Amino acid sequence: MKIKRKIIEIDEELCDGCGQCVPSCAEGALQIIDGKARMVAEKYCDGLGACLGDCPTGALKIVEREAEEFDEEAVEEYLKEIESGQAAPAAAAGGGCPSSAIHIFSSPAGGGAVTPQPTGTDTASALSHWPIQIRLIPPHAPFLKGADLLLLADCTAVSYPAIHQDLIPGRVVMMGCPKFDDVEDYVARFTAIFQQAGIKSITNVIMEVPCCSALPMIVKKAQEAAGTDIPVRDIVIGTRGQILSDK
Repeated sequence: MKIKRKIIEIDEELCDGCGQCVPSCAEGALQIIDGKARMVAEKYCDGLGACLGDCPTGALKIVEREAEEFDEEAVEEYLKEIESGQAAPAAAAGGGCPSSAIHIFSSPAGGGAVTPQPTGTDTASALSHWPIQIRLIPPHAPFLKGADLLLLADCTAVSYPAIHQDLIPGRVVMMGCPKFDDVEDYVARFTAIFQQAGIKSITNVIMEVPCCSALPMIVKKAQEAAGTDIPVRDIVIGTRGQILSDK
């Protein structure tokens, strides 16, 4: 049944198909199809506009018009279909932005004890999923459910040589730069994730440089906003690749 309500409207002339709006929609209502953002179905859009702030061209706005009622049960079923592989994840559809397409390679398993190993050791990637950038991971991503999070400041992935052996196994990776990225966006995203995903633990891995110290503070603010008390571990990596502290 159609009712008059608020809903997202997309200006195709302004939309450049970047896909940045897709991860922001927790209901999975947006896809990139034929190079443009499209609404999957009106019933999946709650009209709250969480995607607006991530559109760099201003192509999205909230309007009030006749539209199909928002259906929370249908959204839950649709997200289950995405998780089970019966439906294409939003950003993967229509040849859209490949950076946002959700892929699950394997279930995170095992532990993640920090045991330094010799550099130069051959090893396969321990990543269990894609994407890994904080801004590209939607709160409803199936690999987040009940996860042990590994939050990496970008530079740590290059500085610490045994990251795939020591830190990634058993954890879901999210990475970004607390200096150059949008801090408030990070807080909002982690707040939504902490509220929805049932995160079991958080491991922050940062560099010894001052700008990296923002990452633990972002996590703390998001936990306060979400009303959660998830155990947090902080690891600091030196510029020469050694672990300086682990607490």
